[in-house]
Amino acid sequence: MTERQRIMKLLRGCSRGLLLDQGRKAHACTMKMGFSVDLIIHNDLIDMYGKCGELKMAHTIFDGMSEKNVVSWTSLMSSYVSQGDASASLSLFCQMGCSGIKPNEFTFSTNLKACGMIGIINNGMQIHGLCSKAGFELIPVAGNSIIDMYSKCGRVVEAAQMFENMPFRTLISWNIMLSGYSNGGCGNEPFHLFRRMQQEEEEEERIPDEYTFVSLIKACSVRGAICEGSQIHASLITKGFWISCRMIVANSLVDLYVKCGQLADARTLFDEIALKNIICWTAMIAGYTREGNLCDAMNLFDDLRKTEIEVDGFILSSLIGIIADFALAEQGKQFHSYILKLPSGLDISVANSVIDMYLKCGLLEEAKKCFDEMEMANRSLVSWTVMISGYGKYGYGEEAIWLFEQMELNMIHPDDVAYLAVLSACSHAGLIEECRHYFSRLAWILIE
Repeated sequence: MTERQRIMKLLRGCSRGLLLDQGRKAHACTMKMGFSVDLIIHNDLIDMYGKCGELKMAHTIFDGMSEKNVVSWTSLMSSYVSQGDASASLSLFCQMGCSGIKPNEFTFSTNLKACGMIGIINNGMQIHGLCSKAGFELIPVAGNSIIDMYSKCGRVVEAAQMFENMPFRTLISWNIMLSGYSNGGCGNEPFHLFRRMQQEEEEEERIPDEYTFVSLIKACSVRGAICEGSQIHASLITKGFWISCRMIVANSLVDLYVKCGQLADARTLFDEIALKNIICWTAMIAGYTREGNLCDAMNLFDDLRKTEIEVDGFILSSLIGIIADFALAEQGKQFHSYILKLPSGLDISVANSVIDMYLKCGLLEEAKKCFDEMEMANRSLVSWTVMISGYGKYGYGEEAIWLFEQMELNMIHPDDVAYLAVLSACSHAGLIEECRHYFSRLAWILIE
């Protein structure tokens, strides 16, 4: 094995293992060993830095390359997409079109995924057209991305048409289409498709995997079909599918039972899962809070605190919500003191929930204090609306109007919920003229 081959193998290993520090050392070695203009090694460097989240460095290497090929462009695009920056990938795709280098199936696949991520159907259709003209449309990696793009943009009919047109469908093709039907709330379509899939199960590549079952369970959750979901659960057990070791399947089943109100079954499965993640904890705690079961919700939250899993804002907001529903002022104050020590306790959604909790507990001054302590730039429309609604609830109509005006001065544009909050405040305070004024403004917005 030559030095060049060793460097390439090392960089690709760092890329797979997300080993940034080792990757940087390998990068330094490439410079010392005279590979500063090697195209393939530079492509590997872009891939390594991109996968490790160092997009700035990946782009710097790309910009410094005297020669680029389709792999160079696609690696950088893929890096941006993997880090959630779909727009940057699409911008590069446009630049590539002016460079004279033709995209391959992976380039198209990456940018179709980018379109699906941000839901821009027009751009997705344009890229689909280019992909078709280039002759890549029916290649699985591109075809699957076309199905996924249409599904994520809410165009399930077009996704199904593409699926049916594919001469060869991989397991990924079936799973993407199943997921599209499930997320689109397409009734029995996921189950019809699964039956078709089972008819071809003799082909090894089409044996259902965990992602197949997750899509089916999601379809049951959307429809509230607990019987079908329970049957899938039983079938998995019969087939020897170790659910407690397949986290995404276990999470989906817990979510199904919770959403269908079967908390006892959800808890039984939850307790069987050896290595729980935050998704599983969130689903179970949210289930208890939706049922108004404060005791079990808080007990489970205490168990979560004993683990090394970081508590997220959704769980905190759920627990604050149930405290608010029961108007438990003292418990609310104690919980607020606790969450201020957590990183997620600073989330805007959590702060809004705290303000709402204090208002529901009749503690207007505490709510006002929390609102005033929020950075002006961090106040969302929800923050302002909750506080306006609180003033109105306690008969402070003029204060509600003043706050509404301050919101507009800070370039926060009210929606119909904010207008209803200020209208309610005016009504409770007997401010008839002001009520007419805001009603007139709301009417114009609804007409437009």
